Amino acid sequence: MAMGFLKTLVLVVDDDLETLRLLKMALERAGFSVMTAASWDDVSAHVDATYRNDRPIDVIVLDVMMPGRSGFDIYRSLQTRLVSMPPVIMLSAVTGMQQRIDARDLGVKKYLTKPTTPSKLIETIREVVAEEKKKPSQGKGTNPFPPKQLGS
Repeated sequence: MAMGFLKTLVLVVDDDLETLRLLKMALERAGFSVMTAASWDDVSAHVDATYRNDRPIDVIVLDVMMPGRSGFDIYRSLQTRLVSMPPVIMLSAVTGMQQRIDARDLGVKKYLTKPTTPSKLIETIREVVAEEKKKPSQGKGTNPFPPKQLGS
């Protein structure tokens, strides 16, 4: 690996620990750096850590049906907390059209239904990352996590 090369950093959020373990293993094998979170508290801790390390999250894979805060609630919380929202891929066992519409209206990049294969998720992450790289530079190279909002 070349010096200075950073792998795509993916935050996977799901309350099912076995799903997290399997997705982490598959994504790491595909060459991604992976953080996992089973709750909002975990997500918040990872956001704080990436801010302290000046290493923003590149993509978030977010389960919709979470206890406490739903994936939609977590997404909204991140939108208010981050200066620059990384692209989000939502995963859900619910196949209803209304959830897809709600996700799109929030700004979710992709919506995958469970069960999905690791290869489909990897393909989707790569697609989303490629789309992001094509966007005009808007604050690239700056940390999207504002210090005043850490710990909230």
